[in-house]
Amino acid sequence: MSTTRRQFVVTTAMVIAGETAGAQSGARQPWYRRCYRWGQTNITEKDPARYDIGWWRGYWKRTRVQGIIVNAGGIVAYYPSRFPLHKRAEFLGDRDLFGDLTRAAHEDGLAVLARMDCNRTAEDFYRAHPDWFARNAQGEPYRAADKYVTCIFSNYYQEYIPGVLREIAERYKPEGFTDNSWAGLGRSSICYCGNCTTSFRAANGKDLPRRHDWGDPVFRQWIEWNYARRLEIWDLYNRTTQASGGADCVWAGMNSGSVSSQARSFRDLKEVARRAHILMLDHQRRSDTGLFQQNTDTGKLVHGLMGWDKIAPESMAMYQSGGTNFRVAAKPAAEARMWMIAGFAGGISPWWHHVGAYHEDRRAYKTAEPVMRWHEANERYLGNRTPVAAIGVVWSQRNTDFFGRDNSEELVDAPYRGMVQALVRARIPYIPVNADHVGREGPGLAALVLPNVGAMSPEQASAVRRFVEGGGGLLATGASTLYDHNGDPQRDFALAGLFGAHIESWRPGSGRGSQHTYLRLSPELRARVDGPKAGDEPAPAGQRHAVLRGFDETDLLPYGGALEALRVDPDAIVPLTFVSPFPVYPPETAWMRAPKTNIPGLVLREGRGRVAYLPADIDRRYGRENLPDHGDLLANLLRWVAKDNIPLAVEGRGLIDCNLYRQPGRVILHLVNLTSAGTWRAPIDELIPVGPLAVRVRVPRDVAAKQARFAVSGAARPISVKDGWVTFEVPSVLDHEMVVIG
Repeated sequence: MSTTRRQFVVTTAMVIAGETAGAQSGARQPWYRRCYRWGQTNITEKDPARYDIGWWRGYWKRTRVQGIIVNAGGIVAYYPSRFPLHKRAEFLGDRDLFGDLTRAAHEDGLAVLARMDCNRTAEDFYRAHPDWFARNAQGEPYRAADKYVTCIFSNYYQEYIPGVLREIAERYKPEGFTDNSWAGLGRSSICYCGNCTTSFRAANGKDLPRRHDWGDPVFRQWIEWNYARRLEIWDLYNRTTQASGGADCVWAGMNSGSVSSQARSFRDLKEVARRAHILMLDHQRRSDTGLFQQNTDTGKLVHGLMGWDKIAPESMAMYQSGGTNFRVAAKPAAEARMWMIAGFAGGISPWWHHVGAYHEDRRAYKTAEPVMRWHEANERYLGNRTPVAAIGVVWSQRNTDFFGRDNSEELVDAPYRGMVQALVRARIPYIPVNADHVGREGPGLAALVLPNVGAMSPEQASAVRRFVEGGGGLLATGASTLYDHNGDPQRDFALAGLFGAHIESWRPGSGRGSQHTYLRLSPELRARVDGPKAGDEPAPAGQRHAVLRGFDETDLLPYGGALEALRVDPDAIVPLTFVSPFPVYPPETAWMRAPKTNIPGLVLREGRGRVAYLPADIDRRYGRENLPDHGDLLANLLRWVAKDNIPLAVEGRGLIDCNLYRQPGRVILHLVNLTSAGTWRAPIDELIPVGPLAVRVRVPRDVAAKQARFAVSGAARPISVKDGWVTFEVPSVLDHEMVVIG
């Protein structure tokens, strides 16, 4: 390796210029356009006394990183700062650990991001500048353990931190800066310090709200005022670092892959992604509800905002994380590997993350290397590509805030999660679509989905209407479009004309408690299905609609929610109706008091575009309970509204997340095997292979399909081509397979 940073950059650019995504400009590409693989040793205060830089340099090389994240300052400093209150790490002494690591990384040709942690300080800082700290309604400072929380409207953020950024940029020349705590106090707390009181009155002419009340216009102004401030800080810090460190010395912050998490900390993901040169994601692990496919979804969601030509690295914990974070114990290799691979399938770049520079559990050091090396070998297929999808799942952060409010997990996250799980299970390629971007998602989408998107602006609803009037399909669930952009209920659905359903007295809002309820299928068929007869079975009348395919042996589907009356247009079809609740316990009482109602559980309409409105919040139920009947019904509805215009078919056993992409002259299919005994609860420690899989892919005319190259197994398979479709077999998939056609 070259001994100078400039030589390394030139050499690297020459090596990858031929095929690597984004390298067409060679050495002119800034670091944030070419550094895909990252590493971070999150330095503890003990580490200055034991940091073996030589060993870690070897680890950087073995794991093929192109950049590292190094703790610089904030809560504590890992360099000798000129700011007297910038507390040195306890064991730093006279050492300049940040400087030593930055110098070593630059000698190895690596980019360096200086990591900051700017939201809290020690008590001596608070005593010196009490007006820089957040306070509750009683005037007491907010605290996190023994630290004092700073106020984002104070001069701590406005002047002090910019001064620290300038010092680091000028002295050490890092490529950029990152910070996972840059957004300050979260939404759960209101700051009443003098800075906030004065600033809010100047901006809105009112006093700060005294409590959390989404019905209070002043509270809503407080929400939007806080969002605006975070964007001001983002822009201020970028101006500061670029002025001090050069045009490419960007401040990249750090953001969550969860929209609800972003909302709780006032970080507008859409606006941040629009501004970002590179999006650093602090999204280290799966949850038991989100599963591995959450990481694939995150990659598609953020790239849909920032563009597929930009890089989105994600912090991937090598230590055991979950309900309990064991910071210095190795995460099971299968769990860490699958989280990384699922991210790759959505366009996320890897970033291994260790807490501390010394570990007695040495197993953690072996996990990242094979995954990172595979990423390097296939980098040209993993970035700067365009998704090929049939379904667009609509979301918005404002819906999370103003409709989800303090219950976004139930009202927003669970319906979205359930819909995505149904798409994954049905092997239907999809993309997340921000509600402000409907109509901009490009050609190819056959249908849109509104998974309980309650709060929509008139402009957003109009864009969905135009999509359907142009021939696109629509599946909407629950309270979709029933609330305005502030989360206030409207007299009827904004898209009632499309739904063919209208509000009478009902204000649907998912999140009501579970009940013992069902949905009745029409027409009823049990009279011709084997089983005991009571003599009152209705005679079968006509054929069932295609959306009920696969349910021929039942007249009931489990539901579990509540429904009330809707007025349905004459041209609408109602294939499902509500069965009112009846007792569960004792078993002797578990019989239907009212076997039938006229309350719609599903309303279908067909014009230029097909529309399915599902007032029964099956997506939320599926996101919580994973009942196969719910997944099958959602899959049927998705295929129907899309008119079966799906560019991919994968047949074979297992739970497989199928992601399809285009690059000039080729199609890329990334299959992630989610089949595991531990799929539904972390961590997994064993991978279960599936296969063979029979695959059919629709390919564009510019793709000269001659063979299928398998980037994981290393094989090449013959294909057959007919009428624009390529057919081939995947013999086996352990964790993932990436197939390149063309």
